[in-house]
Amino acid sequence: MIAKLNGRLDSAGEGWAVVDVAGVGYLAFCSARTLTNLPELGEAVRMLIETHVREDHIHLYGFLEAAERDWFRLLTTVQGVGARMALAILSVLSPAQLVQAIAAQDKAALTRASGVGPKLAGRIVSELKEKAGGIALGEAAHLAAAIEGGGPPAEAVPEDAVSALVNLGYGRGEAFGAVAQAARHLGGGAPVEAVIRAGLRELAS
Repeated sequence: MIAKLNGRLDSAGEGWAVVDVAGVGYLAFCSARTLTNLPELGEAVRMLIETHVREDHIHLYGFLEAAERDWFRLLTTVQGVGARMALAILSVLSPAQLVQAIAAQDKAALTRASGVGPKLAGRIVSELKEKAGGIALGEAAHLAAAIEGGGPPAEAVPEDAVSALVNLGYGRGEAFGAVAQAARHLGGGAPVEAVIRAGLRELAS
């Protein structure tokens, strides 16, 4: 099984890239985010690979970051989410944004991906709520901790404060993230008004 490629970027197109390793070109399917961050043609590239072997084909899926690869693996555990759809989701949401969307149960954020309707988005946020906290994603781990209990538990994130920020025009995912951070800094028992003000400061920072 191929797990990593070190070589030079030979070519790239919509949804794919070819990495030349010692004269052998490996075709890897990639998210739009990965493709945007690739080096210039002919330059060195290191790509993490997820290999899918089927009866009629072997497909390689390439990632520049371990976090994106880990989310690809996680997304494809959800019924109805294949490899191509997982790449579509990762094309519109970064790993950190996925943590935030799932912690906030923000189905609308997931429906931005091609082919993801409200029903499937609901299944994704529901099935991955308990699993997402296992992926280490730097600062976004604070939001994963809200799922797993390592930071302010999800129930400790004041829904009234989230709703207030949503009513001000912010998306549910970013509102939840700001309120989660504010609740973590202020501690338990802070008045909702204080959390809202702190959340607005988080959004403005």
